[in-house]
Amino acid sequence: MAATEGSKLWGGRFVGDTDPVMEKFNASIAYDQRMWDADVRGSKAYARALEKAELLTAEEVKQILPGLEQISEEWSKGVFVIKPGDEDIHTANERRLKELIGAPAGKLHTGRSRNDQVVTDMRLWLRDAISTLTEDALQMISTMVERAAAEIDVLFPGYTHMQRAQPIRWSHWILSHAVALSRDVDRLQEIRRRVNILPLGSGAIAGTPFDIDRELLRKELEFEDISLNSMDATGQRDFVVEFLFWASLCVTHLSKMAEDLLLYSTKEFSFITLSDAYSTGSSLMPQKKNADSLELIRSKAGRVFGQCAGFMMTLKGLPSTYNKDLQEDKEAMFDCYDTVHAVLQVTTGVMSTLKINQSVMEAALSPDMLATDLAYYLVRKGMPFREAHGVSGKAVFMAESKSIALNQLTVEDLSALSPLFGSDVSSVWDYRSSVEQYSAPGGTARSSVLAQVEHLRNWIKKLKTVTSAK
Repeated sequence: MAATEGSKLWGGRFVGDTDPVMEKFNASIAYDQRMWDADVRGSKAYARALEKAELLTAEEVKQILPGLEQISEEWSKGVFVIKPGDEDIHTANERRLKELIGAPAGKLHTGRSRNDQVVTDMRLWLRDAISTLTEDALQMISTMVERAAAEIDVLFPGYTHMQRAQPIRWSHWILSHAVALSRDVDRLQEIRRRVNILPLGSGAIAGTPFDIDRELLRKELEFEDISLNSMDATGQRDFVVEFLFWASLCVTHLSKMAEDLLLYSTKEFSFITLSDAYSTGSSLMPQKKNADSLELIRSKAGRVFGQCAGFMMTLKGLPSTYNKDLQEDKEAMFDCYDTVHAVLQVTTGVMSTLKINQSVMEAALSPDMLATDLAYYLVRKGMPFREAHGVSGKAVFMAESKSIALNQLTVEDLSALSPLFGSDVSSVWDYRSSVEQYSAPGGTARSSVLAQVEHLRNWIKKLKTVTSAK
């Protein structure tokens, strides 16, 4: 049976019951109850602001704060009872407070709208979520960096267009993904700054007519700043969209890495072997070891981007200030958080437990991947690179015509293409020498990769110091 309007925060003007289907359609308590802690924290701070504004007596505050503390304890122990008519987390908590302390509970909403209350809850919740995701990402990056340091001497093929390109260090590949994730962390910290703005005290649209000390609220709730305009504060969800986009880009980076690892784990490549802890079997084929962890990581990018695109379409064309369409924000925010939180943890597990097959990786290197080195040999002899590139291409064609490997061409064969080729050309056919020539910052030489490792270690250390201070 639907609850009577008298139990609603918006009752009074309405008569009769809400249609039960509409009651369920309108309610958000099924999912916004996740913000119970943020809602209680916001209400505690607001009670203190009301006391300062002399809208609550000291005695009333002495009843309200312990009442809110009891509500918090009930939620944390999983014994809070949601009742019919608890439309959202705000209604549920206020209803319970009234049961506990009586009439003073009705004063807590003075000058406050669910419009500024919900967006305060969301910002508090998301601020905490960002801290968790930052820890997840830093653990992931640290795992990758330490693996790169430990396996720095392993070489394997680098690919462009899914074709073997040049020899690189396995560590160089790992760090390429670690660097992308480090940008994700940097972006997340920038988003946190914009999330950490206090909207409470904005009312429904016009602000508050009472002497509510918003600076007190800011300090109580540890926000960095106060919203500038009440209409904007309650009616925009830019911070949610930014988070959804961030989540989309982060899981896109993880999906890309998962795709590489999927290929490397196939029998055709056999560069890596996934731990059984992150693999599954086939219900029909006993020999199968499926990289389901990687496939699921890859699939989550579509899920998260779908939430982002969907919510963007919800916002498109909305009129100013709060509209009930904005209720779509929370499920998208929660789902993207849950997804990225899980994906980062699983990917960290995959990267910390997989085994590399070094001999197979290095056996996959082939002389044709040193065609660029052959061109560089000529450049070092004074030939312009564009001309050297053409000569090297002709050497590749000659080897293919003879059905031999590029390094099996004789000095005489190469001399026919350019008189600059001498007996020292044999030095080109060394994979370790090849990677060591890329010693400029960012390259795949040992010294350069070690510099990348050290840079990321220092970045992680610095960021942990900064975030722990927040």
